[in-house]
Amino acid sequence: MTSTSHDWAGTGAANESFAPTHWSIVMTAGQSQSTQSLEAMEKLCCAYWYPLYAFARRRGSTPADAQDLTQGFFEHLLATALVAKADATKGKFRSFLLASFKNFIATERARDHAQKRGGGESPVCLDAQNAETRFIQEPILKATPESIYERSWAMSVLDQALSLMEAEFAANGRRELFERLHPFLQGDKGQVTYAEAGAALGTTEGTIKVTVSRMRHHYRELVRSVVAQTVTTPLEAEEEMRELVAVLRG
Repeated sequence: MTSTSHDWAGTGAANESFAPTHWSIVMTAGQSQSTQSLEAMEKLCCAYWYPLYAFARRRGSTPADAQDLTQGFFEHLLATALVAKADATKGKFRSFLLASFKNFIATERARDHAQKRGGGESPVCLDAQNAETRFIQEPILKATPESIYERSWAMSVLDQALSLMEAEFAANGRRELFERLHPFLQGDKGQVTYAEAGAALGTTEGTIKVTVSRMRHHYRELVRSVVAQTVTTPLEAEEEMRELVAVLRG
């Protein structure tokens, strides 16, 4: 998915109350592994499974090895309470995660004791076939493992935000409207015009323009909410939004 709406950075209200995020919940829980912290970590793992998989593949691992490494890393992360050693004031969650993954790879090269893929008890999002298909389609000719990781993170944020919007529309009985109009959120041009979308939905071109404008505004809000889940303060959220825009602009 691509997007031309990169005016997300700097539009939030940094002084507004900042609700607990997935990362802050995990950090607060520390080594206690409460139900709430495990659920928060599961959501973070799901968001970062593919970026780490892509990082391992770009470093030269085979699809099977990259899958094993990524699966094993998250099992290690959850089993050892590694996040308790992280200092949220000294780095972002994605930076902490990548540094930890690099260390894990360095110590797991032999991996004679590695579990089979999906054999662990920890909650991990695992869709290896789709992950490899997605990796093959990446523009990686000049990309470093780190840049692949960053771009995969950015695209994952957009995908999560779009999925949240789709769920909202479906819950309100407006799935067809979402299906018709979501390409306009992603900057896809030349496929369907506003007039054609209006005709298909039984409304006017002007109504479609207004609806798309509102959807784009809400989409930006959802992107910001997804980003906020991996930081602990409003200022960090603003910084992450700026970095997301920079990554997408390439």
